[in-house]
Amino acid sequence: MSGTSRYWSVVALATCALLMFIAESVHTQNAPWAWAPPIHTIARGKVEVVPVRGNVHMLVGAGGNITIHAGNDGVIAVDAGAADMTEQVWAAIQTISRRPLRYIINTSDREDYSGGNEALALKGSTIPFRPAEDARVSDGMRGIQKASIISYLTAFERMSAPTGKVAPRAEGAWPDNTYSTPQKKLPFNEESIVIMHVPSTTDGHSIVYFRTSDVISVGDLVDMTGYPRIDIQAGGTADTVLEGLNRLIELTVPNRKSEAGTLVIPGRGRLVDQPEVVYYQQMVAIVRDRVKDMIGRGMTLEQIKAARPSRDYDLRYGTNTGPWTTSMFIDAVYAGLAKNPGGELR
Repeated sequence: MSGTSRYWSVVALATCALLMFIAESVHTQNAPWAWAPPIHTIARGKVEVVPVRGNVHMLVGAGGNITIHAGNDGVIAVDAGAADMTEQVWAAIQTISRRPLRYIINTSDREDYSGGNEALALKGSTIPFRPAEDARVSDGMRGIQKASIISYLTAFERMSAPTGKVAPRAEGAWPDNTYSTPQKKLPFNEESIVIMHVPSTTDGHSIVYFRTSDVISVGDLVDMTGYPRIDIQAGGTADTVLEGLNRLIELTVPNRKSEAGTLVIPGRGRLVDQPEVVYYQQMVAIVRDRVKDMIGRGMTLEQIKAARPSRDYDLRYGTNTGPWTTSMFIDAVYAGLAKNPGGELR
């Protein structure tokens, strides 16, 4: 090797070492200059309206993001936000349209997305509300009009209960319009709307495709503020999340410069397009494959966590505090692979 070649080899090695040191410093010290994605955050108690495209808007700040489609037929809401945010959500909807709220579509039964079902549905008028005689329903609520609530069958089952059992949610919050087929079509406001069953973080998850506007509301299948919140008890695994993301990628298209095209409204955070969905899918796949490989090498859950299989993405999606931490995400990935040792996508 010539002297010049040796010089550049040494430079390359030194550069790699420096980059690795910087990366490690960012992960371990959380340096103030470290890169972080632009996250759309709203102060608690305030709901902001974000125009998306055409008649489609996004409400941010009510728990999970809410999608609003408004037109001559009325208003559709995809998800209802948290239970304590209904008045703010309704005030925000009124700035978009004064037409009646006709439908609420639940992407899942989770409180951040369906907690406002009962109170928000009572703001609308589609069907008569005549609940069963029980102590939770006052006489003044019987026989009034409400918006219809749509969900996949298993989401309804988790909010309700068999006869004689105590339900986790009041009857007024239960979906009254369920489906158990791969999809449900709903023409509304001159928009072709397709509600699709796409198991992901739970087995009862739905996404809502506004085909005319080319906008898809996906609930917590995509979370731009953190790792996917996989609920093992509700049938979610890393594999089902990947299947859901693969399905979403099939439905979306970029424009000629790879940006925009189909717009995706995530469960939390800012609007995204197909390249960002692809990045999120690759992140989940890489972390899942690393955990699977470590399990195959006989590592325990504690050893896997110590090895930090998500370290490349922790700066962007990870957190050690709050309702869903990096540790909890790795727990869920591990548990899902333990249920399905092969870990192969169908």
